[in-house]
Amino acid sequence: MKQLLLLISSLSMFGCAQNSGVIPMGNDKYMVSRQAATGFTGMGTLKADALKEAAAYCQSKQKALEVLKVIEAQPPFVMGNFPKSEVQFECVE
Repeated sequence: MKQLLLLISSLSMFGCAQNSGVIPMGNDKYMVSRQAATGFTGMGTLKADALKEAAAYCQSKQKALEVLKVIEAQPPFVMGNFPKSEVQFECVE
């Protein structure tokens, strides 16, 4: 029974992704990143989620999103190099 609980716990953690939230970078510039917990997820979903969060943040300030830079991890996705997408942006009038 203990082994089954350990397996279930491990599998639930295996699928978790990391989200930075909106991080100020200075000079009214911000960053949002998304990282998958495994190499078995698509990059497009991570980038889309990061862009949605950035757009929502700018919308909450009644401004428009201007993407400055998108950085994406490059394969192969092994040994801790998991899919990651980082969006650097600013909110403009």
